[in-house]
Amino acid sequence: MTHPSAAPTLTAGIRLVVLDMAGTTVADGGLVERAFAAAAAELGVEPGSAEHAEHLGYVRATMGESKISVFRHLFGDEDRARRANTAFEKAYGDLVAVGLIAPVPGARETVEELAGGGRTVVLTTGFARVTQDAILTALGWRDLVPLTLCPADAGGRGRPFPDMVLEAFVRTKAAEDVRQVAVVGDTSYDVLSGVRAGAGLVAGVRTGAHGDDAFRAAGATHVLDSVTGLPALLAGDR
Repeated sequence: MTHPSAAPTLTAGIRLVVLDMAGTTVADGGLVERAFAAAAAELGVEPGSAEHAEHLGYVRATMGESKISVFRHLFGDEDRARRANTAFEKAYGDLVAVGLIAPVPGARETVEELAGGGRTVVLTTGFARVTQDAILTALGWRDLVPLTLCPADAGGRGRPFPDMVLEAFVRTKAAEDVRQVAVVGDTSYDVLSGVRAGAGLVAGVRTGAHGDDAFRAAGATHVLDSVTGLPALLAGDR
């Protein structure tokens, strides 16, 4: 579905597609919240407390943002933030290791279809590299795309900064103009990073954390039920 007030996009001209992972191509299934609970416990936040509820609300609202940035906001000083982040990454990795993760239905096939049509696909995340690699390994996706990026790969700033999108643009050299880039994600932070990067197409997908109102407020040009709708959109069928 196209945002009614969005400017027309030249979908046929898209050469680089930057896709988020958890919630967009990977079915997270609540693992972020479960891993956050472990991180909060590490910092002495009692489950069921008002503080825990407040923190969880912030985590939900900022899905898509670099996790270390989230913990800096929640816990203040750098040492506590890093302790929380380490606990989070370990807990999330443990959940992935026991098989509690799966692709969004049709996501792999969508990536392969986009690549088969001559477009370059990059996978990005707000997780640390160790967690991103654990997810890619668990799904058998280590060789699925030519480039994967986490915040540390783009100078340390994650979403909603445009850095990972621009890093993908610079590294792949797949496009001549940022307007030939499509950015797709399940959060307003994904959308905002694409808008700030100047991407020609910025789509929110309904398979993850945020919904249509948040996507539109962030400036999405399109909203899709799933990433699987992207090839048809780029083909001009919608």
